[in-house]
Amino acid sequence: MRIIITGGTGLIGRELTSSLIKDDHEVIILSRSPSKAREIPAPAQVIEWDGLTATGWGETVDGADAIVNLAGSGIADARWSSARKKLIVDSRVHAGRAVMEAIEGSSTKPKVLIQSSAVGYYGAIDGDKVITDDGTPGSDYLAGVCFDWESSTSEAEKLGVRRPIIRTGIVLSNKGGAWPKIKLPFLLFAGGPLGSGKQWYPWIHIEDEVRAIRYLIEDESASGPFNLTAPNPVTNKEMAQSIGQVMGRPSFFPAPGFAIQAALGEMSTILLDGQRAVPKRLQELGFSFMYSDIDDAVRQLTGK
Repeated sequence: MRIIITGGTGLIGRELTSSLIKDDHEVIILSRSPSKAREIPAPAQVIEWDGLTATGWGETVDGADAIVNLAGSGIADARWSSARKKLIVDSRVHAGRAVMEAIEGSSTKPKVLIQSSAVGYYGAIDGDKVITDDGTPGSDYLAGVCFDWESSTSEAEKLGVRRPIIRTGIVLSNKGGAWPKIKLPFLLFAGGPLGSGKQWYPWIHIEDEVRAIRYLIEDESASGPFNLTAPNPVTNKEMAQSIGQVMGRPSFFPAPGFAIQAALGEMSTILLDGQRAVPKRLQELGFSFMYSDIDDAVRQLTGK
């Protein structure tokens, strides 16, 4: 297959590319930061783009089998100023519109467009309510980002392009993302719950994230929203306890919510809020997780 990945130099894009190349698929990466191409394994092709238009790459869509749209500025890369919040939204919406421009201009449409999103779509949810893929959108900032992100490519279906939407949880990987930051306090013997510790963390191991994306590319019946989260979400406190037990480190040093809010401002919602999201539709399709339980994932990530 010939697969185009926007935002392919990010954590998920790099791992997805490696997996596809091992199986001899042709991969084309679109990146606004081609300097990061050193991290992309050969023979993937890297094309620089502006994240705004189909100029310079749109022709690659003609006859492509799939597009995986992961593009967007990092949610947790910097404190949320007004300008940063606008960049987070605009980078996703503009990228989606550029993808649509390329699809509309192609004579042979791709078979499938994987549209990235996140469980933040459902908003910050208090309590133990289980959130499945048919949940309604929330009303906070991150929910709005996800809603606009998903909407940016909604017209693809009218062009006959199948469009699974991946609402990803907290991706656990030693190569970047949240896990190195989560693990660090435990390495320093200062691990513990954040805030109340009662907030649900819908996590997923990077290997399952990549396998799920590939599964949705290949399953011709897959369309619409899918929670890409492990079947067994845990609370923040439960995750801390698991990490502490597996690593043999204390897990009882709490980080007060007010201190996190003071340090991060509105961005603290990433750590202090959550959703008990489960992958109902993905499992109904027949997808099987390698890492269903947090203890197994932590053991693999720590080599314990």
